Amino acid sequence: MKALQTRIPKVGFVSLGCPKALVDSERILTRLRAEGYEVAPTYRAADLVVVNTCGFIDSAVDESLEAIGEALAENGRVIVTGCLGAQPQRILERHPQVLKITGPQRYEEVIASVHEHLPPRHEPFVDLVPPQGVKLTPRHYAYLKISEGCNHHCSFCIIPSMRGRLKSRPVGDVLREAEALVRAGVREILVISQDTSAYGVDLKFSVDAWRDREWRASFRDLADALGELGIWVRMHYVYPYPHVDEVVELMASGRVLPYLDIPFQHASPRILKLMKRPAAAEDTLARIAAWRRAVPDLTLRSTFIVGFPGETEQDFDTLIDWLDEAQLDRVGCFEYSPVAGAAANDLGEPPVGDAEKADRHRRFMEHSAAISAGRLAAKVGRRMRVLVDRIENGVAIARSSADAPEIDGVVRVYGARDLKVGDFASVEIVGSDAYDLDAKPA
Repeated sequence: MKALQTRIPKVGFVSLGCPKALVDSERILTRLRAEGYEVAPTYRAADLVVVNTCGFIDSAVDESLEAIGEALAENGRVIVTGCLGAQPQRILERHPQVLKITGPQRYEEVIASVHEHLPPRHEPFVDLVPPQGVKLTPRHYAYLKISEGCNHHCSFCIIPSMRGRLKSRPVGDVLREAEALVRAGVREILVISQDTSAYGVDLKFSVDAWRDREWRASFRDLADALGELGIWVRMHYVYPYPHVDEVVELMASGRVLPYLDIPFQHASPRILKLMKRPAAAEDTLARIAAWRRAVPDLTLRSTFIVGFPGETEQDFDTLIDWLDEAQLDRVGCFEYSPVAGAAANDLGEPPVGDAEKADRHRRFMEHSAAISAGRLAAKVGRRMRVLVDRIENGVAIARSSADAPEIDGVVRVYGARDLKVGDFASVEIVGSDAYDLDAKPA
């Protein structure tokens, strides 16, 4: 029989990529903490390191490979998981000395690998872990993952081949997790998945009980139920299907934040067809106008790709014209990057040169920054409710309902000496720039 360790085993953890990967990291860490492991603050303080990788685009792959190399150099004992783990040969070609490679969502394999190379000290004690689990976000907000995988086959994306088809969580499980987060002090829940508006399709919208009511596993019912928790609920990764209108109605009634993160990706019908984007035929401008009539304070965030194979200057002009009319509040833009295994590599369309991609990215961002500056300037003089994320040199760095953490702007609140992290506050907007607002206590 193996002798049990007498010292506490310590695991270092590196989490790369999107919030969905962050939630995966939280699940692994929660299990390890329940089994008596400690999370080491540095590579050298750890007995081994787990690197949760991203493999969405080539730049993310490079970042993941560099992180693995850094962990190996600083520690020497590394387990790799996450999206890039679905391509183990690519990792082994660069780093053959890693201890183990597992793909995305392979939580049990990660735990088993840790057990193999760093046995737990003792049997699990669940009370070592807080009810909400281990979180990598500040105490006052948390990501809530409602499904894995995706049923779409966008030509630039390999996520479905890595994470599989849509697999929704039962609605009761999601709501009970959300309730536990609120009991632990969370004041904002950010709903994430690969396709949030498709939630429950694979479950055939099955019904579950929560708080003495029955709820369907559907985008609309989930949003409605989360609205009962009395906190901010923010929706990410929403495709503009017609039933999104029902959730916009909930925003109008104050049930969830008036915020939609919709990855439009482009506006040229020809490029959208090449991208194989869902809802490409929808009149998105008409939908946006209707949503804003219903919810005048609606914030729309989106991401776009420029330089997709075959994109002409005319296609780019169509995108800029669309952006002018859509007047989106928050916008991100990426230069197209070919990904090994993506269908876009075989479209037979002429590639856009690197210099042209960079120029289109610059022009797009300048254009969107001007739109953002105008929309934020219109908010000067208004009162808003904000949530404080941190305090810097006596200034409260907060967010309004229009701002998701890390990716959107902030509201800098001056002269609010009594505010603490996690507080809600009423403020008056006194200034603005291209992306952020300045405020004072109202």
